[in-house]
Amino acid sequence: AGQEGPGLRGPAGQEELGLGGPAGQEGPGLRGPAGQEELGLSGPAGQEGPGLHGPAGQLPYSHAALPGLSFERASPGDKRLAKVMTIVKSKKFRDQHGKILLEGWRLIADALEAGASLETLFFSNMDSVKKLPLEKLKHVKLIKVKFDEIKMWSELVTPQGTLGIFVKPEYSKMKYPIQQEHTVPLFLICDNIRDPGNLGTILRSAAAAGCSKILLTKGCVDVWEPKVLRAGMGAHFRMAVIASLEWEVVPNYISTRTCVHMADHSCKDVGSPSALPGPLPAGDQSCRSSRTADEYEESDSEDEEREDPLSLPKVDTQSCYHPWATEQTAIVVGGETYGLSLEALLLVEKTRGRRLYIPITPGVESLNSAMAACILLFEGRRQLLLQAADANRTPRSQK
Repeated sequence: AGQEGPGLRGPAGQEELGLGGPAGQEGPGLRGPAGQEELGLSGPAGQEGPGLHGPAGQLPYSHAALPGLSFERASPGDKRLAKVMTIVKSKKFRDQHGKILLEGWRLIADALEAGASLETLFFSNMDSVKKLPLEKLKHVKLIKVKFDEIKMWSELVTPQGTLGIFVKPEYSKMKYPIQQEHTVPLFLICDNIRDPGNLGTILRSAAAAGCSKILLTKGCVDVWEPKVLRAGMGAHFRMAVIASLEWEVVPNYISTRTCVHMADHSCKDVGSPSALPGPLPAGDQSCRSSRTADEYEESDSEDEEREDPLSLPKVDTQSCYHPWATEQTAIVVGGETYGLSLEALLLVEKTRGRRLYIPITPGVESLNSAMAACILLFEGRRQLLLQAADANRTPRSQK
């Protein structure tokens, strides 16, 4: 007795139609059980429904800053954020549930503009949500949480207060309107890139160079791993990223006219960077297409011993500054520890590609995979644009 709701009474501690609560506890016109701060919450504190559903009976809030949208406020003990973060930070669970995590309003906005499907958005302030395309949030579950909770789970030094749970994107359903206007016929194939930071940097470089497509073999780190996403800076949503491919199906994703080259960054003492040598004989021992496990131990990736093949396909080697980019071109970049697969060499040989090395000054071991990929991508772009400019000038000169 003494417990009061709007016109309803019951024994102390008993709820009536979700409206009863301990005397003195107030919501906006409604009262609930002790420990519940939210409007319309009717279940025990911290009670969860299935999946990401909140406590039974929770009513949505609205705010003038978010016209046409409603959101929930997470109550004390609400474990939805902790639950979903545990899932999306594990590759096994990401694959099992088909979900990925994006953090920060800019990355979330890039994903939405590319057509990615946002299911749940956790946010700590209205300003971060206002920066997103609001018309794309109408069917999204919006949950307002305390900044300290986001900070606890964030991997950023300065969290922006937004965490988005997306359905894992399918490249065939995405759109890249801005990137398509600036692409060149240059593709990238990543082979055995195990370091998340390297892979993210490679993706960012590929997007900046105007690649329209990037292929990743099964030996690469998960492209949706949070560290890869952070290093990629939105590159995942600026070009088609096709991951976890077996080498047998890689040719299906490139045209039969594509010439595939490979990055060979194991050359040593090739002289001055200004020197632009032509092709070297196939099998020249000053450059090798794969490295042994005791070389370049400084790699960021896990070290593992492996045996080099007894014989390698015969592929000519040349400086990357000698012409090599043609109408349709692909570059294969290997990891620093595991190097390139034999299948990569076979594909290069089959398409009459080259092993491309970057001239470096004597005494320097090598560039890492991300640096090598960046240089080759922009050199390939330069050559392709130069060819296009020459082709445009030729008809005019004939007139």
